[in-house]
Amino acid sequence: MESRVRQAGNAGDRQVDIYLASQSPRRRELLQQMGVSFELLPVDVNESRLTDESPEACVQRLALEKARAGRAMLPTDTSQPVMGADTLVVTAGTVLGKPDNREDAIGILQLLSGSTHRVITAVALAGEHEAVCMNTSHVTFRTLTRRECEAYWDTGEPRDKAGAYAVQGRAAMFITRLEGSYSGVMGLPLHETAELLKEFGIRLL
Repeated sequence: MESRVRQAGNAGDRQVDIYLASQSPRRRELLQQMGVSFELLPVDVNESRLTDESPEACVQRLALEKARAGRAMLPTDTSQPVMGADTLVVTAGTVLGKPDNREDAIGILQLLSGSTHRVITAVALAGEHEAVCMNTSHVTFRTLTRRECEAYWDTGEPRDKAGAYAVQGRAAMFITRLEGSYSGVMGLPLHETAELLKEFGIRLL
């Protein structure tokens, strides 16, 4: 099958459905699964939470900021919207982003061990108008030993993942229950994303 992913070059010279302001391979795979053609836009957005900002407000703001940053890279007459997305993991009132290093990842996994956490993902489109959607899922982990957490880090999978795990990877062995959107936990809730794309006139089927 011919790849429908392109790095953004002369943006106005190519016809795609959307531009994607994300470097996440999971989001690229999920968009391809939906049959959406896109070009990648490398954006750099500060992902720090604001003081007293709720996780829900944070993911929506960051998703929209990424979409806006991508939009600013394109010619003003570009008709296709730009998609941004952001994911946070929340457990016991603690917001968990991507691990900084090995010890941070192990600490995050130990926090998730034997408990249920929330995975909140927001998706934004910025074009002639702007819109944001959000999905919240609940994921339950079995109890993990420190040795398991260390061994999981050594696989390389937790790096650059919110919550230090990939639901579609080896961490699936840790999960005893998932309520919500599997694709949302991966980083792009397909139902909500499809509704958002349709709002912008993008045909999926």
